[in-house]
Amino acid sequence: MSARDSDWDGVRLHVVTGKGGTGKTTLAASLALALASGGGKVLLVEVEGRQGIARLFDCPPLPYEERRVAVAPDGGDVHALAVDPEAALLEYLEMFYSARRAGQALTRFGVVDFATTIAPGMRDVLLTGKATEAARRRVRRDRTRRGEDNAPFVYDAVVIDAPPTGRIAQFLNVNAEIAGLAKVGPIRNHADRVMEVIRSPETTVHFATVLEEMPVQECLDGIDEVRGAGLNVGSIMINMVQSPLLDADLLAAAPSEVDVEQLTRGLKAAGLDATESTVTQLSAELVEHARRLSVEEGMRKRLLAADRPHYELPSLTDDMDLAALYHLAGALRDQGAAA
Repeated sequence: MSARDSDWDGVRLHVVTGKGGTGKTTLAASLALALASGGGKVLLVEVEGRQGIARLFDCPPLPYEERRVAVAPDGGDVHALAVDPEAALLEYLEMFYSARRAGQALTRFGVVDFATTIAPGMRDVLLTGKATEAARRRVRRDRTRRGEDNAPFVYDAVVIDAPPTGRIAQFLNVNAEIAGLAKVGPIRNHADRVMEVIRSPETTVHFATVLEEMPVQECLDGIDEVRGAGLNVGSIMINMVQSPLLDADLLAAAPSEVDVEQLTRGLKAAGLDATESTVTQLSAELVEHARRLSVEEGMRKRLLAADRPHYELPSLTDDMDLAALYHLAGALRDQGAAA
């Protein structure tokens, strides 16, 4: 890993949430690439069953198995895992009750699907449990040797492509509710371990948004809700930011007026069409562009008032592919999101 400091030194579990349409999955994948840069090993976890990560990395649908999907800039690996609640439940039963065979029998009768459908909190328990287990997993050593607890972690960081902002606090806090119901036993012990990781300084929640009213308001509401649940708020990732097309002085005047004569002279000087219809159309587009940038600046000020590190990611005109992910990962690194 690079020796340069980042905003998130010491954080091992990165939870990325955001309103639909803000590019949450894309930013989670880009963050994973950024964190792995320079020789790191990062696990990117998908919990919503949409196979969005597989599409981004142009690979076959992910099984319930950790596999490498990309090599990060300057070396390092990104592995990915699509968490399947049914497989996670079988793993859970084997881990705590040595009852995998019983779990497989339940699966054949459809009991697992029934349980996770009528009790969606059970699904979240399995999903968060798997992600936190990966974050604290250490390299296995010969058990005859001492110092097992000091073995290096398997992954330098784990990134969760988490549920949308409106559900994130409930998703992360579900094990606290389970712990309140199960007073003793392995279920309580498991819930306590998961919440210990989620509430620790090693875990933080990042919010993806764009510079529009509804996503910005949902982002700010989500930050308040996560803080209220006693969880750590990370960064605000402002996605799809468009650069101004004109200089600041011209944009400042554009919302109220456009100097038509000056625009006409400029078009003629450049050898372009300067007919009345062209000038009228360009004037209207200029005013609209300036108004949009003015609104976006107001949204940006609201987000900055939350007093969290923030990163601005450019709007990319081409289809999202692996090259675009590398570009966004580089932007995150340059702004301090990763060393």
